Amino acid sequence: MEKINPNYIVGLVDGEGSFTVYVKNPDSKKEVKRRTKVEPRFYLKLIAKDKKILYKLKKYFGCGNVYFQPDKRKNHQDCYRFEVANRNDLEKIIIPFFKRNSLRLRSKKGDFEIFCRIIKLVMKNYHFKESGLRKIYALKQKMH
Repeated sequence: MEKINPNYIVGLVDGEGSFTVYVKNPDSKKEVKRRTKVEPRFYLKLIAKDKKILYKLKKYFGCGNVYFQPDKRKNHQDCYRFEVANRNDLEKIIIPFFKRNSLRLRSKKGDFEIFCRIIKLVMKNYHFKESGLRKIYALKQKMH
């Protein structure tokens, strides 16, 4: 199995990766069945025949998991997803990697910068205060 390198990873993530955060709307009265109010995630999704690449990413980063993601929509294929949801792994492994190896797409770079700001707030437990949750929610709205 050939080695995966940082430039290859950056290219993959620019094209198929995502830095995202689920944030509970502080004004929503609806009960949401999630464990937490803020769930940051980094993931990359590829079609099933390319799943080996996702396992290489898991090995390269030493964290995250690979999941099967079926897709029943017409003209779509089943996918696999490499995902990192552990906050410590995001803060100590994923974020430093992309700070050293800069993304090239402006929109992806912008999402990453907001993602970093949100992680910083979450690691300081700001999401437990209403004002902090509102700030995180407002930041999330600026992401693609």
